[in-house]
Amino acid sequence: MPIPLVNSIASWFLKKRFHQIELFLKYPNEVQNELLFQLLSTAKDTEIGKTYDFSSMTNYKTFCERVPISSYEDCQEMIERSRRGEHNIFWPNPIRWYAKSSGTTNAKSKFIPVSTESLEDCHYAGSKDLLCMYLNNNEDSQLFTGKSLRLGGSKELYKENGTVFGDLSAILIDNMPFWAEFSSTPSSKVSLMSDWEVKMQAIVEETRNENVTSLAGVPSWMLVLLNNILDATGKDNLFDIWPNLEVYFHGGVSFVPYLDQYKAILPKSNFKYYEIYNASEGFFAIQDQNNSSELLLMLDYGIFYEFIPMNTYGTPNIKAIPLSEVKVGVNYAVIITTNAGLWRYKIGDTIRFTSTNPYRIKVSGRTKHHINAFGEELIIENAEDALRAVCNSTQSEIVDYTAAPIFMNGKAKGSHEWLIEFKTPPQDLNTFNELLDTKLKSLNSDYEAKRLNNMTLNMPTVHIARKRLFYDWLKQHDKLGGQHKIPRLSNSREYIDELLNLNIIQ
Repeated sequence: MPIPLVNSIASWFLKKRFHQIELFLKYPNEVQNELLFQLLSTAKDTEIGKTYDFSSMTNYKTFCERVPISSYEDCQEMIERSRRGEHNIFWPNPIRWYAKSSGTTNAKSKFIPVSTESLEDCHYAGSKDLLCMYLNNNEDSQLFTGKSLRLGGSKELYKENGTVFGDLSAILIDNMPFWAEFSSTPSSKVSLMSDWEVKMQAIVEETRNENVTSLAGVPSWMLVLLNNILDATGKDNLFDIWPNLEVYFHGGVSFVPYLDQYKAILPKSNFKYYEIYNASEGFFAIQDQNNSSELLLMLDYGIFYEFIPMNTYGTPNIKAIPLSEVKVGVNYAVIITTNAGLWRYKIGDTIRFTSTNPYRIKVSGRTKHHINAFGEELIIENAEDALRAVCNSTQSEIVDYTAAPIFMNGKAKGSHEWLIEFKTPPQDLNTFNELLDTKLKSLNSDYEAKRLNNMTLNMPTVHIARKRLFYDWLKQHDKLGGQHKIPRLSNSREYIDELLNLNIIQ
């Protein structure tokens, strides 16, 4: 298809879609409230709809009183029944696809339902809106003159009892319209290879001679691929391979630890980075401005949002609030009700609002991935902001890291233990450690209070991880590629002890 025609079609779609986006920007709470009752009406005759009497619900308060907040474990039995072929349990239309997710690096698999509605009106809608917003902000874009290099999960799809499960990215690729194949690289055949390391080499060979204009994928794994391509071609930066490359669409993990490494291999000041916030459960938010770290919460994708202030999360005083009651700067756990039959479901992420007009957010971490062994409430956002600042000060670069508490033992006070794999290590690890401690104090008042005069916490301990430690650990657990990621912060020593032992083994 000629590029001018593609641009005209995109422009038409853009204008049409922006009218709808303007509606939820202007009336966000009304749109969300209407959506909730559409979901309740659609599912009123399902098993769960009858259990909680959806048909008689007339307001949000009733919905909160009757429907409990749930975790995957609470839904697991119903989801397994659905996977075995039962219908009309939590959603009226048959669910054919299930996104298999381990929820970071837990060994236990989750099977998240993906309905036809969530596939079309949420996941694909989010991808289209991402392009809309990017093109709206960059009218001179030449995105459609080349291909998008997409990097998804490494697992193929599996059929069972008439249903299909696999990585969300594999489900999305398998259901893409035929024309999308022509604008993407690598081919679906290569994208769905199950052996991650074989797949990496195949992607290098298939993409190195393409005209790639955009990248899309998880930052950690995309960086591995791009460095492999540079090694294979002997080039210093990616523009020597793909001169028309203009944007990287990323999500899945925080981009903060990787930004400097991307800038080193993409050395153009006008190169664009666009972030998305999605998961197996849905597509939630999109960066809608150039050079911004804030994401616009998308309110018309069939997802009704609620939020739990983290200072009440896991306590007897836990309380979920609707979008209309959120405040800027507060850390919230995200609760969703979706057009795939998840009802008041805890997705395990934490966010904070940077604006309420419109509703823009930043992802701050995971409800389980923080350190609060001593009341210090250290979240991933604090850790990554501190690490980036310290790396800038010490001219060092980080590949990956994890941290956990050293628990009090008798009279010995507690502390934090960090295991960091560096691409460029600091000249003096003690200086790095001191700067990290100082920066964390400046970012987190709870941490600062616990560190005051070593009252509760001693100075943290930092270890240097051997090269490829985290890669080897993920490989050992069959978790290379896709959405699999290192548990950055943990309240237990489960991960760090295993990694420290592996660090000794060469």
